Amino acid sequence: MASLKFTEKVFGTLCDGTECRLFTISNGTMSFSCTDYGCTLTSIIIPSKNKKVDALMGCSTLADCVTSMSSYGTVVGRFANRIGGAKFTLNGTIYNLCDNDGGNTLHGGYDRYEKKVYSARKIKTKNGLGVEFTRFSPDGEQLMPGNVQLKIIYTLNEKNELTLEYFAQTDRPTPVNLTNHAYFNIKGYDGGSVEDLELKLNSSNYVEVDQHCIPTGKINSVKDNPDFDFTQGKLIGKDIKNVGIGYDHAFCVDGYDGSIKSFGVLKDNDAKVSMEVLTTLPAVQIYTANHAEGAVGKNGYVHHAHDAVCLESEDYPDAPNHENFPNCIVTPEKPYHSVTVYKFGFN
Repeated sequence: MASLKFTEKVFGTLCDGTECRLFTISNGTMSFSCTDYGCTLTSIIIPSKNKKVDALMGCSTLADCVTSMSSYGTVVGRFANRIGGAKFTLNGTIYNLCDNDGGNTLHGGYDRYEKKVYSARKIKTKNGLGVEFTRFSPDGEQLMPGNVQLKIIYTLNEKNELTLEYFAQTDRPTPVNLTNHAYFNIKGYDGGSVEDLELKLNSSNYVEVDQHCIPTGKINSVKDNPDFDFTQGKLIGKDIKNVGIGYDHAFCVDGYDGSIKSFGVLKDNDAKVSMEVLTTLPAVQIYTANHAEGAVGKNGYVHHAHDAVCLESEDYPDAPNHENFPNCIVTPEKPYHSVTVYKFGFN
């Protein structure tokens, strides 16, 4: 790890006087930065066409992170994505949640993990050099049951692998679904639409959803729905107009068994830059920044719809309400642990 370097500085101060930190890890080829505010990935700097670009749409300042509700690069939980009807039943008890998405719960409701400050420290693991974040989520937070101790680790190694590792321990059964909501554009955040990027997925099925993006319970084959078929690789924009305003769907990871699997590869064929996604989780939500029109991002750049693509590794959306979906309930005897790797390639 001789080439790995770690730096830390003040990112800003919240209105209550809490000072937030910004951490940067570099391997000499690429780097990433993150903050203890929301465990937010603030930048991923990569080489492209003999220059450096920032591959993350997001915010330039702490103040912008505080006011944004787009979850740019943040940790999302306790249950990422949507829970239909803003409620679920667990062991005979009905839990009514925050309705912040037209009758449904999205990314935990209004009291979001991304707006919390985490304890942070420098860490070195087998996955590289990085930052360990911890936080205690009390029983009743987001109207969810159970006290949960969270640990989230971001590391970078000399192989250009950015690893995101998540741990959760609870004192009673509770749904847990943690992800990072990074908005990627490997052409650079100011590189325009991602419709001309190629996406190839090891995903033969996707989760069918209704008009509110709530799962119907059906798992559909992409072979029967070619607009969702990325198994041979295709430009993101090829069929995007056939799926409404864009993709916002959970694609199932082929061969899911809890071990690390390669889910897919995002490519900029012009710049010869790629990003492979590997995960231990059963699904990855593909979201093409459908609501980014007019959003002001880093350095005042004004974004448009489809200026980024999210590849959010996760459990199936609305899993607490579907017995046929992979189990998302964490118990004291079965703590939560997941790993996602974003592996960058430069040719």
